[in-house]
Amino acid sequence: METYAFWNNKGGTGKTSLAFQAITRYAEKHPKKRILAIDICPQANLSELMLGGLNRGSTKLLALHAQKPRRSLGGYFQLRLLSPYTPPQFKASDYIITPNAFNTGIPSNIDLVCGDPMLELQANAVNSLANQDVPGTKAWIAVIDWLKTFLDQIEDRYDVVFMDCNPSFSMYTQIALASTKKIILPVMADDSSRRAIQNAFCLIYGLKLPSDIYTAYAFATKLKLADRPLPKVHLIAKNRLTQYMVTASAYFAVLAAIDNDVRQLLATNPEFFSFTKWDEGFVEVKDFQTTGVVAFAKGLPFSRVKAGRQFIDKHRVQVKQEYLDDSIRHLDRLVAKL
Repeated sequence: METYAFWNNKGGTGKTSLAFQAITRYAEKHPKKRILAIDICPQANLSELMLGGLNRGSTKLLALHAQKPRRSLGGYFQLRLLSPYTPPQFKASDYIITPNAFNTGIPSNIDLVCGDPMLELQANAVNSLANQDVPGTKAWIAVIDWLKTFLDQIEDRYDVVFMDCNPSFSMYTQIALASTKKIILPVMADDSSRRAIQNAFCLIYGLKLPSDIYTAYAFATKLKLADRPLPKVHLIAKNRLTQYMVTASAYFAVLAAIDNDVRQLLATNPEFFSFTKWDEGFVEVKDFQTTGVVAFAKGLPFSRVKAGRQFIDKHRVQVKQEYLDDSIRHLDRLVAKL
């Protein structure tokens, strides 16, 4: 079972919108593969998109949260809070839904574990449990394995798992990253995105920690001590590129600096990456603009969006066919690398 996590410690990089379109497009391109999407974000925007869009998905998501057991990742974590170090009896299928039953625009070969704002409420408790000194128990590893335990139960049911992670390094994000093999890292053409890449390598791999005092507590250190593999950076998506980028622009200078940073890291720490040539690990994705606004409002893959005039929240907008086609072309470049 292949596993991917969309993650960046910096918010605002278009991570969830890119994840939604990439997951649905991958499902369209591979109709015989069974796909599981896991929304590991308290905002649960990926879930809202899959359940009918940002306009209608919220109501459906709230109804799922009201069920017993709670049909979300938060519902599963709630169960684990009562049994943090020993897996209880549970059925993973109790927490999984098929978005196509709520939104026919979503390919039927995608299942979903919904996101949940309760993750934020649970975060402090989860962190405390992970740092308990329990005789005969490796508490941190037992907690970090919560999602792994869930996935192990359904390993034979799915070919690919995609996770949409919160832009943080909270305990639930660490649980997700410890359970994935490959990371898709969206960045934008700004200096903060460049710093975010540097921060990501610090947080995940313990690279260039500000002081040795942090080494013993680092994510990488704890996983290595437990003989667990670290996820590898599989793809860096240059997202929301301006349509008129030229070589002399400030945008290009920042992206060139990001390229150089990754090239140097690949030379010094090739074990952090799933690719061996730096240019194999990049893909450019242009800003989806109005096409994206319509797709996300309606919860539709680009392939299901129609060109022409339409209304979104009583506002008339127009999707141009050439922009729609261009969005799909850019998306296909990303999906081809999965």
